[in-house]
Amino acid sequence: QVHVVESGGGLVQAGGSLRLSCAASAPSFNMYAMGWFRQAPGKEREFVTSISWDGGHTLYASSVKGRFTISRDGTENTVYLQMNSLQPDDTAVYYCAVDLMAYGLGSVVPYDYDYWGQGTQVTVSS
Repeated sequence: QVHVVESGGGLVQAGGSLRLSCAASAPSFNMYAMGWFRQAPGKEREFVTSISWDGGHTLYASSVKGRFTISRDGTENTVYLQMNSLQPDDTAVYYCAVDLMAYGLGSVVPYDYDYWGQGTQVTVSS
């Protein structure tokens, strides 16, 4: 069983920044790709970004590219999502997920991920 816990969400004004953290209890955390997804009210869950097992390969949704940055710290079993220039359209619950395929590069497909956190709310006011 892998536990995934997100933190760092909150309320921010448009143009502001937040950094989300995702701590995963996976014993071999450094072997696995991680991803962030988000779900706004009334919408389907959508891909935000992912990072490969070694941090060398990242993917971003076009809507966040250039504003969001994903990174990972293997010593802390944590993945971070730095979000800058936030806009009201970024308002959503943000979910972190672990892909337990060893040495994965990351994926935009939710079904490729095996464990999910409960999410953290990000609200951007205009």
